[in-house]
Formats: sequence, C-alpha cells, structure tokens
Amino acid sequence: RSVPPQKDLTKGSCLCLQDLTGIESMDQCRHTLEQHNWNIEAAVQDRLNEQEGVPSVFNPPPSRPLQVNTADHRIYSYVVSRPQPRGLLGWGYYLIMLPFRFTYYTLLDIFRFAVRFIRPDPRSRVTDPVGDIVSFIHMFEEKYGRIHPVFYQGTYSQALNDAKRELRFLLVYLHGDDHQDSDEFCRNTLCAPEVITLINTRMLFWACSTNKPEGYRVSQALRENTYPFLAMIMLKDRRMTVVGRLEGLIQPDDLINQLTFIMDANQTYLVSERLEREERNQTQVLRQQQDEAYLASLRADQEKERKKKEERERKRRREEEVQQQKLAEERRRQTLQEEKVRKSECLPPEPHPDDPESVKIIFKLPNDSRVERRFHFSQSLTVIHDFLFSLKESPEKFQIEANFPRRVLPCLPTEEWPNPPTLQEAGLSHTEVLFVQDLTDD
Repeated sequence: RSVPPQKDLTKGSCLCLQDLTGIESMDQCRHTLEQHNWNIEAAVQDRLNEQEGVPSVFNPPPSRPLQVNTADHRIYSYVVSRPQPRGLLGWGYYLIMLPFRFTYYTLLDIFRFAVRFIRPDPRSRVTDPVGDIVSFIHMFEEKYGRIHPVFYQGTYSQALNDAKRELRFLLVYLHGDDHQDSDEFCRNTLCAPEVITLINTRMLFWACSTNKPEGYRVSQALRENTYPFLAMIMLKDRRMTVVGRLEGLIQPDDLINQLTFIMDANQTYLVSERLEREERNQTQVLRQQQDEAYLASLRADQEKERKKKEERERKRRREEEVQQQKLAEERRRQTLQEEKVRKSECLPPEPHPDDPESVKIIFKLPNDSRVERRFHFSQSLTVIHDFLFSLKESPEKFQIEANFPRRVLPCLPTEEWPNPPTLQEAGLSHTEVLFVQDLTDD
C-alpha cells in the first residue's frame, strides 16, 4: 500500500484533482489518488479517459489474448552485446569464472524446470494486472527515484488500444529483476533527462517486471532474448505491429538515436493511417448525412401520406355524415307522410252544407293557396289541425290564427288549454277565414 503524503499535501492534492476532474466527494478523490500512488497526472488522465468512454485501468475489461504482430521479418532489431574481456587479467578472470557461471545457470535452469512439474508457474495466472503495474512503478520509484518517463498506468491491452486509437508509438519495457544490467539501465539510461523528454513527447511508455503475471504474459508474447528489453509497437497495416526491438545494455545517446531512427522509418505508416482514418471519418460523416437526408425525406413523405390519409378519412366521414343525414331526412319525411295519411284517415266525415250546426272554414295557406272545408260546431279544434296537417301542401309545423279578433287558436294541448276547446267554444261563426302560419323555420 502506498504511503500518503502529509496532511496539508493530501488535502491540496485532493482539491487539485477535484478542480481538474469535477469529482465532488473528497473521499473519492483520496481513494483515486491512492490507487494511482498519489500521482496526480496519472489520476487525472485515468479519470478523463473514463469520461471519454475508455475503461478505467482499475476496472479493466475481460482479459483477451494479446494480438500483436511479431512475425514481420522487417522488424528492426538492435542488440547490445556485453563487452569482451580485455587484457590478460580480464581474460584470466573470465576463464576462472566461466565454469562457476556455467554450473550456476545450468543448475538454476534444471531446478526451475523441475519445479514447473511440481507446481505450475504462478505468473501464468493474471489476476490483478493493474496491481502488477502499480506495484512495479512503486518499486521503480523506491529504487531509482521519481524522475523517470511517465509510465502508462494500465494493462498492456489498454496501452495497445490507446496507442491504436491515438495513432501513437508505444514503447514497451520489460524489466528483468535478476539481470545484472537492469539496475544500470534504469538508473543511467532510462532516467536520463534527454531520454525522459523524448519518451514523454513522442510516445506512450508501458513497463512491467517479468516477475509479475502481467509482465510475464507480455514476455510470452514478445519473446525477448535478454534484458534490458524494449519493443516499439505501432499501428501498421491496420494491425498493432512490433517495428523495433532493442535488447541489452544501451547508453542514453544510443537509445535516443535508435528510437528516433525507428520512428522516422515508420512515420509514413502513421501518416498514411491518419489520412485513411480521416477519409473513413469523412466517408462516415457523408454517409451519415445521406442517411439523415434520406430519413428526413422519408419522414416528409410519410407526413404527406399521413395528411392525405387523414384528408381521405375526413372526406369519407363527411360523405358518411351527409349520407346519414339524407337517410335521416328521408326517414323523417317518410314518417311525416305516414302520419299525414293516418291523420287523414282518422278525420270525421265532413257535415252536410244544410246542417245548421256546420261551420264553413276557408284556410289561407302560407303559399297563398286556399282550402275550404266544413266542420261541426261540437268538434274540437284538434280536428281542424289534423285536417290541415293531412294536406300535402301544408307545412310541417304551423299555427292557426283568426282575424277578428286576431288570436291564435289553441288547436293542440297546452298548459293553458290541456283539452283544446270546440269550434263553438272558440267563438267561431258559421263562416270563418283562418290563416295558417308556418312555424317550420322556427
């Protein structure tokens, strides 16, 4: 577990991370910084990656087989051999130590080979790849100091994905803890200021110890021969490919020259890939615009068809309403005609002209026609109404008016006249002229 800084520095680091990333909880800021060994730059970068949709290094996706092209015969390889002994004293020391070295490494290899039959190599099971990376970085800083290239704090697969997405070179360093040249390389070469500047400005840098499961897994994929080992990986022909291998104890100036040479020799592939990616993006944007235009046209056509359908539906409904109104009007007229026939059949017979109790009435209809008929004094005014109603030329609704004095005859039952009066009670004389007033419009 990393040792947190002093209290004031802890609060200041949390506030700085909170301002840069927008994290509201101070506890979450502290937890994030502890995960990244109190490295604010790494914590901010990981948080920004999460906001962009890139999985956090502390929540990696399921492990997948490493897919890096290492079979390209055009891989640039640079191996630094150990210096040969010089002089009689050097050769003497070398020859004296040779049997001991041979015996030691032979017995060590036999012992490791035998142990593998008894207990499988624990490094073959990767359970916490991010923990392996953080542990190696913590060990590196304790042993060689905090001035070093910026380590990628994530799994090897995530580093490959970021390098592919950002079209950048990825420099992989595999650290051999037991190798005699590892300490000198890390202290004098990897931590040299000019090397740090080159790595931080031109590429991503991922490193791990081969004693860790994650580092051992990468070692099985890259197949290094000796340590220190560096591999330059980039997107080439749409595949992440190893384009350079540097093995052995290499000096800072030589390392800068070799890395620059590898990048210059393969820069055209990245430029070509950027152009292809821009062309693909433009094609995708154009296709998206065409799809949007097609969808807009389709929606417009659908809207037109919907309006036409609604208009046809409204027209059909209007036609149905008109047809229903016609049918209703036809039924009403038929009912009215049947009612006129029934009223006509129910009329009492017309009195004889010589009957002294008879009344001769002349009706003036709204169409200026005249109708004449005799009624009996004892008959109700309803009979007069039924007679006029039974006539074809009479209106559907009407009232009967007398002139002297001018009044409306109560021919139908009302609240004032529940039982209409007879002709005699209504004050009609033997000869009368009555006017029929059309009330249909009212």
